[in-house]
Amino acid sequence: MSENKPADPAQLAVQFKDLMERAQRVSNRLTRQPDKQFHVLDTQMMMQTLQDWGSHLLANPNKLVQMQMAYWQDAAELWKRSWEHWALQAPVKPVADAPAGDKRFKDDTWAQHAAYDFIKQSYLLASNHLMGAVERTDGLDPHTRKKVAFYLRQMVDAMSPTNFVATNPQVLKETIDSNGENLIRGMRAMLDDMERGDGRLATQMTDTKAFKLGENIAVTPGRVVFQNELMQLIQYAPSTEKVHQRPLLIIPPWINKFYILDLKPKNSLIKWAVDQGHTVFVISWVNPDEKLRYKHFEDYMLEGPLAALDAIEKATGEKDVKALAYCIGGTLLASTLAYMASKKDNRIKAATFMTTLMDFSDIGELEVFVDEQQFERLEAHMNEKGYLEGHQMAEVFNLLRENDLIWSFVINNYLLGRDPMPFDLLYWNSDSTRMPATMHSFYLRNMYLYNRLREPGGITLADTPIDLRQIKTPAYWISTREDHIAPWQTTYLGTKLLKGPKRFVLGGSGHIAGIVNPPAANKYGYMTNDVICETADAWLADAKPNEGSWWLDWAEWVKPYNGKQVAARVPGEGGLPALEEAPGSYVKARLV
Repeated sequence: MSENKPADPAQLAVQFKDLMERAQRVSNRLTRQPDKQFHVLDTQMMMQTLQDWGSHLLANPNKLVQMQMAYWQDAAELWKRSWEHWALQAPVKPVADAPAGDKRFKDDTWAQHAAYDFIKQSYLLASNHLMGAVERTDGLDPHTRKKVAFYLRQMVDAMSPTNFVATNPQVLKETIDSNGENLIRGMRAMLDDMERGDGRLATQMTDTKAFKLGENIAVTPGRVVFQNELMQLIQYAPSTEKVHQRPLLIIPPWINKFYILDLKPKNSLIKWAVDQGHTVFVISWVNPDEKLRYKHFEDYMLEGPLAALDAIEKATGEKDVKALAYCIGGTLLASTLAYMASKKDNRIKAATFMTTLMDFSDIGELEVFVDEQQFERLEAHMNEKGYLEGHQMAEVFNLLRENDLIWSFVINNYLLGRDPMPFDLLYWNSDSTRMPATMHSFYLRNMYLYNRLREPGGITLADTPIDLRQIKTPAYWISTREDHIAPWQTTYLGTKLLKGPKRFVLGGSGHIAGIVNPPAANKYGYMTNDVICETADAWLADAKPNEGSWWLDWAEWVKPYNGKQVAARVPGEGGLPALEEAPGSYVKARLV
């Protein structure tokens, strides 16, 4: 149907009736089955936390009155300026404005139309005062204060006028122009998502049918040359006649899939490294099920990087390698290096840590999910299933950027009734992975809750107490300034633990965009300082800005560890036969 031609009301009525009947069938089916879904945000816990805050707020009535008076003063000023806006038919200086980077109110109508401007500012004013009240409440311990602020923000953002038909000018216009056809399409999409998620609202972020691994995403040529229960090892085909003697082993996180580093040829770190003359090996982790429930963090070390080192030597004849690891993959690399140091094993000659936490003393907003009560609840669920579902981990990260990763899709898919756009990054983001129960419990407790990795002998792997201070391997850190998962000031603490030569670089943007930042894009830039200072702030104070991509800085840093030039190595023609073409079969196991 043409966008300019309104839908026939009678036809829409028939569609609406069919949808209501379908919704009833979905509802009946769901009510007949027990709710076994594990919800990341526990309603009872949220209410207890907010009640605790309310008690502290009421304990100081004078301050509460002051906060109320401040709100009413701003509200009165808003009424005054809104009247001026209506009378003058021109925008006036706002009482409350959306923070920089908030895309919800980017439509010009929010500023130009007096009524919508008033709705927007009324919401922002109430939101600002409510969130400010959390900071001004006396007697809250820091952890509870963070939880209250996080829970309130989720509620406040859910109540945004952009999330409702009557108060979103773009949605209202679409509804009028199409005689409500957008809402019919949106309801159909919502029912599709509920059925696809088996009762969970599995909102689509992108057109998943637009991508196929190995065809238009993750297409860098290579072959799987080794595999075990936990991983496949991919060796990529050379694109140069000569290559560096020492291969490059990439250890990605297993919370997501490795092809974030190989989305498209133009932004593929893997392809770029191959083109720089590296013999690249990448670990592709399995998407585990209940059969791997007892896999431990140490198994990820033994069957991951350590098994990969043995396989690389068989495939190339080279014992020594360089290693580059991302996020939790970097935490595993640091743990592995400490384990290897205790065994006098120095096969890794240079280590790169991308957005990697080693000291977990400040983990940003993730702290709201870290306490004994929540872990006990999570472990009970994991012990029953054998793993943590991929979408449950994804929900945690989505809640850290709820307006971008939740509500924007509610508006687009369900209110505007539009199909999500094909976007490779969001395809990868929705391609979630499970976590084995034993491994995940160990990781959460020992890293996030107790912060034991930073302590000498704080963690034992394969019957060996490890100490990061025994690591003398040359190390390169790349963190990003806007990272909401691994705050850069906390990743910097890793430089105080390792004892070898060190370089720390701070990229622009966030956890993904700041890492997947090819030189050709010439975006974001990065900060460098040749001195490792006592604190992150001191390092930043003397750091100098650089244009372009940190990839080029890393390429210079890694040169002394590359070894001599040797003939290019073809996957499958060395000491290990090719098992299948890249990207392999493990990465193709996709969950709903």
